[in-house]
Amino acid sequence: MAGGKKLVIVESPTKMKSIQGYLGDEYEVLSSVGHIRDLAKKEDIPADKKQAYGKYSIDVENGFDAYYVVSDRKTKTVAELKRALKGADEVLLATDEDREGEAIAWHLLEVLKPKVPVRRMVFHEITKDAIRAAADNTRELDLALVNAQETRRVLDRLYGWDVSPVLWRKIGSGRDGQALSAGRVQSAATRMVVERERERMSFVSASYWDIEAHAAKDGGSFSTRLARLDGAPLARGTDFDDAGSLKKAVVVLSEKDARELATAIEKAATAAVTAVEAKPGTRSPKPPFTTSTMQQEAGRKLSMSAKHAMSVAQRLYEKGYITYMRTDSTALSAQAVTAARTQAVALYGDRAVPASPRSYRNNAKNAQEAHEAIRPSGEEFRTPASVASGLDRDEQRLYDLIWKRTVASQMSDAKYETTTVTLEVDAGGKRAAFTASGTVYTFKGFLEAYEEGNDEKRGDNDRSADQSLPPVAVGDTLTLSDVEPKGHATSPKPRYTEASLVKALEERGIGRPSTFASIIDVILERGYVTKRGQALVPSWLSFSVVRLLEQHFSDLVDYDFTAALEDDLDAIARGEQEREAWLKEFYFGSDNHVGLRNIVENLEDIDARELNATPIGDVATLRFGKYGPYLDVPVGDGETRIVNVPDDLAPDELTPEKARELIEAPVAGDRVLGENPENGKLIVVKDGRFGPYVQELEPEPEETVDEATGEVAPAKKKTTKKKEAAPKPRTASLFKSMSVETVDLDQALKLLSLPRVVGVDPESGNEITAQNGRYGPYLKKGTDSRTLASEQQLFDITLEEALALYAQPKYGARAASSALKEFEADPTSGKPIKLKDGRFGPYVTDGETNATIPRGENAEEVTFERAVQLLADKRAKGPAPKRTRKTTTTRKPAAKKK
Repeated sequence: MAGGKKLVIVESPTKMKSIQGYLGDEYEVLSSVGHIRDLAKKEDIPADKKQAYGKYSIDVENGFDAYYVVSDRKTKTVAELKRALKGADEVLLATDEDREGEAIAWHLLEVLKPKVPVRRMVFHEITKDAIRAAADNTRELDLALVNAQETRRVLDRLYGWDVSPVLWRKIGSGRDGQALSAGRVQSAATRMVVERERERMSFVSASYWDIEAHAAKDGGSFSTRLARLDGAPLARGTDFDDAGSLKKAVVVLSEKDARELATAIEKAATAAVTAVEAKPGTRSPKPPFTTSTMQQEAGRKLSMSAKHAMSVAQRLYEKGYITYMRTDSTALSAQAVTAARTQAVALYGDRAVPASPRSYRNNAKNAQEAHEAIRPSGEEFRTPASVASGLDRDEQRLYDLIWKRTVASQMSDAKYETTTVTLEVDAGGKRAAFTASGTVYTFKGFLEAYEEGNDEKRGDNDRSADQSLPPVAVGDTLTLSDVEPKGHATSPKPRYTEASLVKALEERGIGRPSTFASIIDVILERGYVTKRGQALVPSWLSFSVVRLLEQHFSDLVDYDFTAALEDDLDAIARGEQEREAWLKEFYFGSDNHVGLRNIVENLEDIDARELNATPIGDVATLRFGKYGPYLDVPVGDGETRIVNVPDDLAPDELTPEKARELIEAPVAGDRVLGENPENGKLIVVKDGRFGPYVQELEPEPEETVDEATGEVAPAKKKTTKKKEAAPKPRTASLFKSMSVETVDLDQALKLLSLPRVVGVDPESGNEITAQNGRYGPYLKKGTDSRTLASEQQLFDITLEEALALYAQPKYGARAASSALKEFEADPTSGKPIKLKDGRFGPYVTDGETNATIPRGENAEEVTFERAVQLLADKRAKGPAPKRTRKTTTTRKPAAKKK
């Protein structure tokens, strides 16, 4: 159509506004809001397609052809794109330049079927120059990338839909009754966390002692540590293996030996300097951020989850502050190198940069070098201070981290000198050698801008390396004081954090860095892993899942096999391997590979009970049931007793000793509070599956004595007529402010008095009652209810106050009374944001959009900026899908790329 506009389609609404401003009126920029279609669900496949596509939405017998459906929530988007297409004379598909972005572009092409020329527009940063350059330098759609993404999608569908049902049948359900799932990368990641916990469970701690002292000369003092005794090295934590045994010949001091030696050293009071050694050293800066290293550092330094870090980085990219945030490359463009070096010189002087620019190569397995590293956008970097006004708090913090890392990556090496001093003292006939080290930086170099964080490490924590040593020479005599023997115990490997798990996955070549955040989110959501601070703690459920996978799907959770799949997908992306042939081998097998179908169809009998059993020494067996973990304790004659295990007890903390403690502990919460003075019934407090509660019980019938014979007659229990159900005892849940240990009889009687009649509505004549329900306190009038702001209102609210509450709009009143926090107005909707506690957990809302607080995040710590981000993310996803489905389409074989 002559004179028409060029239609540019991006995948993000945020990008849309920025890019429209850069391209001008001859372009129309619209968003697909991510993928517009995906593999169909079983119920979406029409009857005539069921035989071919019914199991997976994939015809495994005919080239693994995929059956796609347009999402209900995207029908409006597709209609809008088709409308715009009618007035366009060219289409530019401007989705991200990675496999996912290429696939989104291909799906758009398949659904829209444009009659006008179509080109691929790609860019790595959203700046005016980059966008205009991208519009002028387009390319063809890369079908090899499309094939790689579709192969991954088909692979994950086959894996998940074949393996997950085995988990459902043999293990059951997970957290909150939700179905368990298996996934190619998800299962490998879960296995890694479980294996680390197994190592901690089998770890045997070893104890050892050493001695610390202060050495002084001419007013200068420093701390020293005993290193050798009569020439033999003293034991350190690294000298022991995980079984608590020594790995080499060293001296292991007992507490008695250490104290006697310390006393002898204290008597000697002086030591002679026998050696002074100074060594120069250099430290080089780390490369600029990749997706993986950014997630790791955001976790270490900013306490951001991988998912949160990626979400913040996405916003920074779409607003034009950083380059594309899904990248494995550590390379910088020439203009970025110049910008970093120029800024380093301006801030830290001419010596801050080396004579030649630095270049980096990524050594991570399966790294792809398609993009630049993550860096500030533009030819000149904006400093964190200059962009602060346009960013929220988390965006500012992450931009500051990216800016510092990028600038530091082009700066000079840091130079330092480490001095080690050896002191010897005669301690009761034994030669005790102490050492002390001190490091002094002679040139800070890149450390002026940035220093990478560290994951938690095992072994001895020697803080003395940071101290400054006074000038000493061989032969000097130093005074010793504060001689103190210190006991130590070896510790197991630390649990994975999100940062260290991301690092381990990348090192093993499992998954892609761009998927790590979603993988960790899945294993948290499924209840396979929980967070304790920053540490990832596996649940007993995950032990059962991993045990099943290891025993019956060993190939699929093998780390090398999983990494090899990534190599193959990369080969497909490069056009070196054929999609159909590769899927055929994976699914049906070959001489070198069993094949997923053969594994599933030839599963041996699986003993679900044995699978779900973890022996805790010879004390009991740990099992995972519908309501969580419990101990199966033998009590004789084949009988067992069930003992609940606290949900917050980590697997490595359930030792045989702890198991005995749980078994021998009195039943918590089964406490008699007294009698109800109105009817004589007993009031007890209990701790049940669904929380603590009080209960009114019939008193035990009394025994009677025959006055003539003196015999005791057995107590007679009340009986009910046949088929007449015994009345249920009255129960009432404890308020959140109450506890099983402190609740008293008066409080219990008040709870059992509920529901309370507040009064009668003069208009309808209905009683208004105050009740405590599953989701909190509320008023009820007929079928109409109103939420109360606090539990205490159940006893305090008057009829006038209740009528006033009913006079307000139902949902408005609820919203006003149930907010846990209130924030300023949302910048998009202009309405105040509130944090609430709903049926499915805490969420934020502006009255139009609701966004659930993700698992792993503390609702109490949600800030205004985080609330705005959650609402924006929810809006970008669009409304929830309806039950009915629309038109379906099948994947057409892609034309070969010339």
